[in-house]
Amino acid sequence: MKTYHRALTIAGSDSGGGAGIQADLKTFSALGCFGMSAITALTAQNTHSVTQIHPVPAPFIKAQLDAVLEDIGTDAVKIGMLHAPDVIETVAEALNLWKCPRIVIDPVMISKSGDKLLQDDAVFALKQTLIPMASIITPNLPEASVILGRPIEKKEEMAEAARDLAEMGCEAVLLKGGHLTTQESADLLYIKREDSLTEFPGKRIPTQNSHGTGCTLSSAICAHLARGFDLIDAVGRSKTYITEALAAGAPYTTGNGHGPLHHFYKTWDQ
Repeated sequence: MKTYHRALTIAGSDSGGGAGIQADLKTFSALGCFGMSAITALTAQNTHSVTQIHPVPAPFIKAQLDAVLEDIGTDAVKIGMLHAPDVIETVAEALNLWKCPRIVIDPVMISKSGDKLLQDDAVFALKQTLIPMASIITPNLPEASVILGRPIEKKEEMAEAARDLAEMGCEAVLLKGGHLTTQESADLLYIKREDSLTEFPGKRIPTQNSHGTGCTLSSAICAHLARGFDLIDAVGRSKTYITEALAAGAPYTTGNGHGPLHHFYKTWDQ
């Protein structure tokens, strides 16, 4: 019997379909994985803003995880929006219980529209409980600044920041440079075991349709890890995918704010 490459997302739901578990599941499907989900929060949002957040109780998050992992299992896990300390602890306990491999953490803190998605006391729990379990974390510069408690704003500061983030216990850090003010938006991958730094240059795509970019990149890495690629190859393939998805989505109009990228450009545009 054949088996699918399995990928699990633990994240919030985006009613507008551009980010959160909706973006994750689209990405898993586009990259050849069977996607599963455990929803941590419901958000009412569109291309403009998040108008309301309804947290899912921690016991029900645990029930979702137990149901999926006991029966189906997973080859990799992507973790996105975890809004509160008890949710973070619940997820960590489930990942330990079911011995989940290849954990990708996207430390979602602020939405594209600037809405705060993470409680202040949850940052400490994230650092102490989940980051040490991660195969890779994928913060952007503002998120790295919050985690480290100091501003990270220049390309020259990225290598030291990536190493400091890895000292929290994760195996690798992909520090995303999209918030740099330079023409290029290079990302930096640091692998702790090898003490290696790999730069992934990226050209900026002129588009307003960038909602869900961070969710999509982290879930793409998760999908490639689930399919057996190593970290460097998984990140490189994911960078290519997201660059092409941004470029393919640029001509479309979806809503009046930040629209989504084009997750299925390889099949829909054929």
